[in-house]
Amino acid sequence: MKHFSMIRDFHLADLFTLANGGSGTAALFLAMDHVREARVGKLYAAGAFVAAALVFDVMDGRIARWRHRASPLGRELDSLADVISFGVAPAGLAFAAGMTGLWDALGLIYFVACGISRLARYNVTAEAMSAETGKVTYFEGTPIPTSVLLVVLLMALARAGRIGDSMLGGVWGVGGFDLHPVALLFVLSGSLMISKTLKIPKP
Repeated sequence: MKHFSMIRDFHLADLFTLANGGSGTAALFLAMDHVREARVGKLYAAGAFVAAALVFDVMDGRIARWRHRASPLGRELDSLADVISFGVAPAGLAFAAGMTGLWDALGLIYFVACGISRLARYNVTAEAMSAETGKVTYFEGTPIPTSVLLVVLLMALARAGRIGDSMLGGVWGVGGFDLHPVALLFVLSGSLMISKTLKIPKP
């Protein structure tokens, strides 16, 4: 029965966190399906699952505050789920939408690495800040769920038929390898996430 002990440690908010991560994983599967079948509907569905992940992410925090059940386990679960849903999934959608050049891929990997770094730094600073003031008062860098805006942009481009070979901005040859300018938005987003000068008040 020991394998059930961890399940007993979960709170209601943690189930919403897991739903967040599950939604991000579903988005990745659908993005891969789009690559295989070239059906834009799969890309739309992937975007919808990222949006669902955001809803679950907001809800788990509210439920934890409502039930006064915030925990270190919950914080770690939230970070792991966020890496999937707002880091890896948006990068996967971008790749599936046509950002497949070498520079695109490096930019998307950088974006995911920034998301991982931002969440790790938040967990460390949140623990220190909570010990000093009793609560986290601000974010250093933009929160990783802001990458949902990039997913919205991808969905808009897909609807306009500006993905794949018709990607907005075309394709640049840099050092003999391809770069789609839209991929630079992911580089910008990642850079804002790891910024130490950008401080955003936490509600």
